Amino acid sequence: MAVELCLLLLLFCGSTISEVQPIYKPPPGTLDFGFVPAKTYDTGAYHEPGPIGILFKVVHAFLYLVQPNPFPQDLIRKLAQQKFGNTQGDYQKAIYYEIGFIVSAALGLLFILLLPLVGLCFCMCRCCDNCGGEMHQRQKKNADCQRSCFATFLFVASLIISVGVLCAYAANQHLTSQVRGAKKLVNSNFKDLKVFLNDTPAQIDYLVSQYNTTKDKALSDLNNVGPLLGSRVQEQLGKEVRPALDAALTMAGAIRETKEALENVSVSVEVLQEGTERLHGNLTDVKMHLSNTLNDSACAAAQAASTCNIIRNSLHQLNINANFSGLPGVSSQLAKVNDVLKIDLSSLVQKGYAAFNDTPDLVVNQTKNILSDIKNVLESIGSNISNFTKTLPVQKIIADLTVYLTQSEAYVQDYFPVVEQYDFYRWLGCLILCCMVVLIVIFYYLGLLCGTCGYDKHASPTTRGCISNTGGNFLMAGVGFSFLFSWVLMIVVVLTFVTGGNIEKLVCEPFEDKTLFKVLDTPYLLNQHWKNYLSGILFKNPNINLTFEKVYSDCKENKGIYTSLHLDHLFNINEFLNISMYTEDVTLRIEHIQINLSKIILLDEIGKENLLNFSSSGIEGINFGAYLTEINKSVTKVDLLSFANDLEARADQLPKGALENALKGHANSIRMIHSQQVVPLEQAMSTLNQSIRLLKRTSSELMVKVKNVISAVNAAQLLINNNASLVIVQETKKYMDTIVGYFEQYIEWVKESIAMEVAACKPIANVIDTAVDIFLCSYVTDSVNTFWFGLGGSSIFLIPAIIFAVKLSKYYRRMDTEDVYDE
Repeated sequence: MAVELCLLLLLFCGSTISEVQPIYKPPPGTLDFGFVPAKTYDTGAYHEPGPIGILFKVVHAFLYLVQPNPFPQDLIRKLAQQKFGNTQGDYQKAIYYEIGFIVSAALGLLFILLLPLVGLCFCMCRCCDNCGGEMHQRQKKNADCQRSCFATFLFVASLIISVGVLCAYAANQHLTSQVRGAKKLVNSNFKDLKVFLNDTPAQIDYLVSQYNTTKDKALSDLNNVGPLLGSRVQEQLGKEVRPALDAALTMAGAIRETKEALENVSVSVEVLQEGTERLHGNLTDVKMHLSNTLNDSACAAAQAASTCNIIRNSLHQLNINANFSGLPGVSSQLAKVNDVLKIDLSSLVQKGYAAFNDTPDLVVNQTKNILSDIKNVLESIGSNISNFTKTLPVQKIIADLTVYLTQSEAYVQDYFPVVEQYDFYRWLGCLILCCMVVLIVIFYYLGLLCGTCGYDKHASPTTRGCISNTGGNFLMAGVGFSFLFSWVLMIVVVLTFVTGGNIEKLVCEPFEDKTLFKVLDTPYLLNQHWKNYLSGILFKNPNINLTFEKVYSDCKENKGIYTSLHLDHLFNINEFLNISMYTEDVTLRIEHIQINLSKIILLDEIGKENLLNFSSSGIEGINFGAYLTEINKSVTKVDLLSFANDLEARADQLPKGALENALKGHANSIRMIHSQQVVPLEQAMSTLNQSIRLLKRTSSELMVKVKNVISAVNAAQLLINNNASLVIVQETKKYMDTIVGYFEQYIEWVKESIAMEVAACKPIANVIDTAVDIFLCSYVTDSVNTFWFGLGGSSIFLIPAIIFAVKLSKYYRRMDTEDVYDE
């Protein structure tokens, strides 16, 4: 009844949580559901016997010598199936397996039967003054040596008997103390079972409550549909739209640069024309003045004539080199570009950017109604889950199980004093048995003590002292009690040996290596009509592969009971955790999202016409060759600074005087002309050079460039107007997968939690371990086996002790007669 109620509880646990599961996918962000609340179980299903464990190991080794055969699985199966004895070999196998116990038990029975009989015969024999009963001792030369050997052997035998009785007493005390302490262990198991029951609803509630984490994340994404879905759509369309708008904006910048370049060309040409004309006049004046100076009579002197001739021959270099007066003007092109610039193309392109950047807002505005419906669906899913969990009779099942558990605990608590009382009787009986042996050993020790201390080697056998005689009587008393008690001790030893030894071999050892579970899992073993007994009991379906070993191992690993008991055969959570149950409505509504982006105008017709007007502005008709030809020339035929420096150097070659000073004055005038006129002209030529080259680059295939820009803008506009729906569908699908992915994560987490964390069945494995491994094997069987081991050893060594005590008593007791030798 308890097992069925527990299974039913876990079944409903599974159904409750199963209503919410998924298959994890990486696309959505990872959700943090926290940890399923779980309390720690107190029971540690492990027993450490302490120092007496050494004795337990010795007993286990002895049992292995008695019974080294492996666990007889086939015989146990046949016995359980009531087929034992159907074949002739079954009894032979059983005898072969139990041969060690049979031989040991037979020897024990012989001991039980023969020792009292021998004692009776021995007593009658002594009454007839035989078997050492005659109070006469013959004198022997080695009497002292014999006495010492008999005393030594008796003492050793007594020590061994004492060790054996101490082992038996320790085992007896250990069993009693463990039985008294078992109450705490039993209470701990009941406490863990209650925690197991009481903690399960909280775990279920936690799993259900974590749906809010999924819902909140989904609502957050829905509230941010603009940045999420809108930005995704914008990002995909932007792969074509942005390059087109960037090209248009670049062309708008090129128009402004063209205007500036044309203005620079116009201004620079005018400056160069005026400057070169003025420079030409100044250079002409300088040449004239230099000629007049060179015509001076001072140049006729022999020392100056050659220098003056050299200077006179270089005057033709003082002339302009570049001629800008014949360059064509660019006023017509400038006028057309100015007309183009009357329309601000950059602002038109920026409007296109702004319209395209409003895509997320368009998505938000056009999905308001659908998103509202989706939010309502999410709320309804949460309500359905909560309502479903409320309809499950989990609390009633837990209450029934708790009542049953409480009744069981009360029964155990009531019965435990009875167990302790009977254990007291057992303890007392075992103590009496130990006292029997102790009594015998005490007589032997007293006999040895009195005999050894009172012995006088000078006294004749008839004159031995009272102490020595008392020692001999003690020894004979020990012999008498040995015959009286030994058969009783051996009966107890044989019974406990056969029982405890077989329990150790047939239960404890197979349980430890799980061989016992393999036998229990044998098909048709416990029920001839059921292949698997456990599944037949739990599910009424014996064909389900549910084994005792697997259930025990899973519970030992603290897995969830849903996994351990394969409750999916009663309640398949995968069917109830079908993601489509919860996402179908969400998917349908997301698929109905319709986003219209046709209102986005990237570049209107005015902007396109403006681009075409620019392409026909005529800048490609400028004679760039003529400009570049003149620009590449120097302003003057000779570098005026070099000419001035050379002139000054030649003046220094002349004699000091007016001619020298005059030539140096002309050199300074040339330098002034260079700095005031040539340098500005060079700067103007540099500006003209840059502008002409810019215009040349801009005009290169200008019409093709403009048409490409317009084509790119038209293609992007066509994509937005006609093909954006495909992009929107694709991105909407990704957006939907993200939302659905949250549900899948939640469901996968719930499945994993049900399998591994919810209703972790460690307490069930602990109960089995406590009952079998700890209580039956460690507490009872090990203690019982150690008891018969110690008591049996003591009983066996009573035989040599009897022999040595009888022999030794002759040397301690006072004789009636003695050998007399005549001199």
